[in-house]
Amino acid sequence: MEKRHILIVEDETKIARLLADYLKNAGIPYIRKQPPDMMLLDIMLPGMDGMEICRELRKFSTLPVIMITAKVEEIDRLLGLGLGADDYICKPFSPREVIARVKAVLRRSYPESEEKKIVAGPITLDENTRLVTIHDAELKLTPSEFGFLKILMTNPNRVFTRNELLDKVQGYNFDGYDRTIDTHIKNLRKKISERLPDQEIIMTVYGAGYKFNI
Repeated sequence: MEKRHILIVEDETKIARLLADYLKNAGIPYIRKQPPDMMLLDIMLPGMDGMEICRELRKFSTLPVIMITAKVEEIDRLLGLGLGADDYICKPFSPREVIARVKAVLRRSYPESEEKKIVAGPITLDENTRLVTIHDAELKLTPSEFGFLKILMTNPNRVFTRNELLDKVQGYNFDGYDRTIDTHIKNLRKKISERLPDQEIIMTVYGAGYKFNI
C-alpha cells in the first residue's frame, strides 16, 4: 500500500507548547498548501482547540479526521462527529484500536478498486473518484459519510442495523461506538435534504436501523 502522510496533533505538554502558536497561526494554511492524507486530532489543545480546528477544516476540506480525547461523555463524541470528524478515540486506548481505526478510515478514504458508479435516481456515487453528485452538482461528504451512503445505495431497501453499518463501513465495532452512526446519518441526511428537500432518502426503521429509499 502507498505510504500515507498523517498529521498528528497531540496534547502532550512538550509537543503542545511547540504546536500551540503554529496551529493558531499556520495550521490551517499548512493544510491548504500541503494537505496530509489524514489527521489525528487531539481535542484538548491550548489556544485553538481540536473542535475549532475541525470546524475550520471542514469549511474547505474533506480530509479524514480522527479525534483523540480524554473526554468520555457521549455528548463530546457526538459533538465532534457533528463537526465532521470521521471517527473518535477516547483515552486511554489500545494500540490495536488505533491501528484498526486508522486503517479503516484510510481504506474507505483511498480505496484500491476499479472504477464503479452507483446511480439511484438523481444521485450518482463514483467509487473511483469518491465523488457524489445530485442532479450533477457535487455533494461534499466526509469519508465516513461517503462509506455509509455507498453501503446503503448498494443495497436499496435493505435495512442495516447500526452494528452492521459499523462492521461494513468502519471495519470494526468496539463497544460504545454504535450510537455514533446516528450522528453520521444525521449529517448525511442534512446534506442530501438541501438538494432533495421533499424526499426522505435515508429512512429510519424504528427498532431496526436504516435503509436507502429511492
